[in-house]
Amino acid sequence: MQRWPTAGVDEGRVLAVSQTQTSHEGTPDFKRSAALALANARLRAAMDAATRRQDTGRRTIMPELGDPLAIRELGARIKDHTLRNLDQYLAQLADKVRANGGHVHFATDADQARDLITRIARDAGVQRIVKSKSMASEEIHLNDALEAAGFEVTETDLGEYILQIAGEPPSHIVTPVLHRNREDIARLFADKLGMAYSTDPPTLTAFARRILRERFKAADMGITGANFGVAETGTICIVTNEGNGRFCTSRPRVVVTLMGMEKVIPRMQDLTVFLKLLAKSATGQRMTCYTNLMAGPRRPGDFDGPEEFHLVILDYGRTAILGSKYREALRCIRCGACLNACPVYRKLGGHAYQSVYPGPIGKVITPLLRSLPMYKDLPQASSLCEACYEACPVRINLPKLLLGLRDDLVKARKTPFAWRLGFKGWRIGMSSRWLYRTGSRIGRVFMSLLSRNGWVRRMPMPPGSIWTQYRDLPNLDPRPFHKRWAGLKQQLDKEGR
Repeated sequence: MQRWPTAGVDEGRVLAVSQTQTSHEGTPDFKRSAALALANARLRAAMDAATRRQDTGRRTIMPELGDPLAIRELGARIKDHTLRNLDQYLAQLADKVRANGGHVHFATDADQARDLITRIARDAGVQRIVKSKSMASEEIHLNDALEAAGFEVTETDLGEYILQIAGEPPSHIVTPVLHRNREDIARLFADKLGMAYSTDPPTLTAFARRILRERFKAADMGITGANFGVAETGTICIVTNEGNGRFCTSRPRVVVTLMGMEKVIPRMQDLTVFLKLLAKSATGQRMTCYTNLMAGPRRPGDFDGPEEFHLVILDYGRTAILGSKYREALRCIRCGACLNACPVYRKLGGHAYQSVYPGPIGKVITPLLRSLPMYKDLPQASSLCEACYEACPVRINLPKLLLGLRDDLVKARKTPFAWRLGFKGWRIGMSSRWLYRTGSRIGRVFMSLLSRNGWVRRMPMPPGSIWTQYRDLPNLDPRPFHKRWAGLKQQLDKEGR
């Protein structure tokens, strides 16, 4: 059972809501988890500061591309072309990986992916596994499956390692431990690892480094995600800001890469486009510190590298998105820019979404990959301000996709009855001039009885009472627009204009 902290860390305590992604045993409760997150002032402050810093970095550095919009649109076109011909490029990638000496496996769902990787480890006589950061492995809860099968698994990205010893999932696609501060991490290292309490980041990092170095040395198997898979050459590209990706792919004798099927791109030439966009969009860097290109197992004469290389290509709902009106969501390169720009995510953090993928992109792909009725609240949790669309390096029109999901919910009658009744009444009222004007008059009288100095600070019943719990309502203007327009028109006619 996956534990989803819903309000971050508050005085050493974690509020949690249980939810299982691989079955329907638990039902996500976004409203409750969002309320808990909003009640945590410390979490809100930490998330807001961190996401604004990363978003500001993106805005500052993107102009260095010269014409950022043109490059972003080029990236979108490359992705769209790839998705239209995905079967061909996946076949080409598989052929090239095999020609390079690797093995390729296709997994239709989480169970099959977990079973494949567990069997590879068991057949190779593996005992200790080191992992580089992989959101796809978070999707399928790979660590739980491997540990249940008796393997020792260590996350080697520092943020992921912190979360592993804390028993938490990531709260951000790129910076997974964004919700924790140095005091939290110091307490965690002291409690779980026996380190003398210190809030000095270099001291904390050096301590974790010593532990992870020993894990790298002892590992039989490395598992990585993939930022891109180049069909032309059979090359897997992994970008990181730590050296752990290279340790995971060069030292163990067996390496497995788990790649979502949408990560394939046609040519090495296309990779340069996405490398220009990825780091700038994610963290405001010109480039990530490490760009690793892996093309199969060790060849004769190579200094290092695995004896076996396996590529597991994961579907797990992606084919359904590919064949739907939401295909452009598969352009996503997992940069997290939309999270950093989103005013909702900035206040809630990632755990409130109870999903591997939070923020704007999570509000789209989580219902599509899993279940729209189960995650029916996520598409509604947006102001549709288009900040995510402006930030996306591959121009995914997330507001449009969110509106599409809302429309699907209405058609499936999955919206609250009160909403349906209210909008039906609104439609009837707006379709009749008499009803509209009568309703306006009644509304003005009702509001005037409740208002003080032109503002209504408390409504007597829902949904108005819910609204005024957080904000005031201005009184309705005594002269509605149609009367003001008629008066202006008469004045213009008198003046002959």
